[in-house]
Amino acid sequence: MARALVAVVGRPNVGKSTLFNRLIGDRLAIVEDEPGTTRDRLYATTEWRGREFTLVDTGGLVDPGGPRPPREPPQDLEDSVRRQAEAAIDEADVVLFVVDAQAGIIPVEHDVADRLRRSRKPVVLAANKTDSWRSEAQAAEFYSLGLGDLHTVSAIQGTGTGDLLDAIVSRLPKEQEATPETTDVRIAILGRPNVGKSSFLNTLAREERAVVNEQPGTTRDTVDTVIERQGRRIVLVDTAGIRRRGRIDEGIEKFALLRTVRALERADVAILLTDATEGLTAQDVHIAGYALEAFVGLVLAVNKWDLVDRGAETTAAVEREIAREFHFAPWLGHRFVSAKTGRGVEEALADAVAVSDERRRRISTADLHKLLVEAVAAHPPPTDKGREVRFHHVTQAKAPAPTFVFFVDRPAAVHFSYVRYLENEIRRRFGFHGTPLRIELRGARE
Repeated sequence: MARALVAVVGRPNVGKSTLFNRLIGDRLAIVEDEPGTTRDRLYATTEWRGREFTLVDTGGLVDPGGPRPPREPPQDLEDSVRRQAEAAIDEADVVLFVVDAQAGIIPVEHDVADRLRRSRKPVVLAANKTDSWRSEAQAAEFYSLGLGDLHTVSAIQGTGTGDLLDAIVSRLPKEQEATPETTDVRIAILGRPNVGKSSFLNTLAREERAVVNEQPGTTRDTVDTVIERQGRRIVLVDTAGIRRRGRIDEGIEKFALLRTVRALERADVAILLTDATEGLTAQDVHIAGYALEAFVGLVLAVNKWDLVDRGAETTAAVEREIAREFHFAPWLGHRFVSAKTGRGVEEALADAVAVSDERRRRISTADLHKLLVEAVAAHPPPTDKGREVRFHHVTQAKAPAPTFVFFVDRPAAVHFSYVRYLENEIRRRFGFHGTPLRIELRGARE
């Protein structure tokens, strides 16, 4: 099953991003004193007591009586609060409601707490900035929100975060072993707004299933469409377009990324659409990064190919651009397509199905061990402070993404370039075209 999703919500400047960084153990979220700094949805997979879950940092819920965050669009602020709270409730398995122990309760937090209670979704209430005994005592007033136990934490100092994670994990839904049909292929359709994702889906479905409009950002929810090709049942997931960081408005649109994350976690492969009339952009590369972080297969589809000069020189130039911009994924395949005319659409789908089949391949331990022996003999791992690094064994783990576990005497001493070398050797011998590989290093005694 997909990882459980925990949404971090709260008004601006209560320390959500600082707490997010503390819980995942990395500085992914931008942290500033200026309210409303988080304009995008940041997410990361974290683990606590053997349970993995996805943590999503959100923009602040706006106080109707307080100042607007920078660039707040002209809209009814109370409606903005309501829509963001409802979106968080709908999408998350657990809601982490963060409040400011030093500032006390404000009216908008009573409104959000009321909606959280009615949702019957699991809620964890965290009073942040309890850096002293005085602020910890002041935090007691948040019990009046009626959300159950109050967890006092200091995101800056790290105090109380262990108990907070215990509370979060205890409220996650129980893990269930998924047993999908082997013939099912789940394909997420990704891309910037207005690159033609919905038209692409409609062409595959052979009917109008998704709303198509010239206005960018028409699609906000993920939409599942089931089609059949050559006896294979294929589930297509159309997703909202992901805009560049800093260009995402407050409100429901900001939760489009959250839904896209969930779509990727349910997918085997993603088809990334780009716009041939605009060329590759940094945002196209950014979106590909989301797919790689989710370890799903990836196929690039250059859409609107009917609107450009399709001569050999143009084609060669675009292919060079693809190789340059996606140099981090040399295994990535591409197709030139036109969702409007249907050119190349079925071929892109066939590529995605083939990638899904590649991901299901199993390599015998004997073949992997032979590869390891020959790879180490041809290119021994660099020594670490004069000491040899010895590999002992390798096996393929059972996982949605192709995962190879190497057992080595000192995993921390293996340089990342040697891990990349081992990955390249696996690809050279066994293929796995179109999908990222997960390489894990474990101690020889594990």
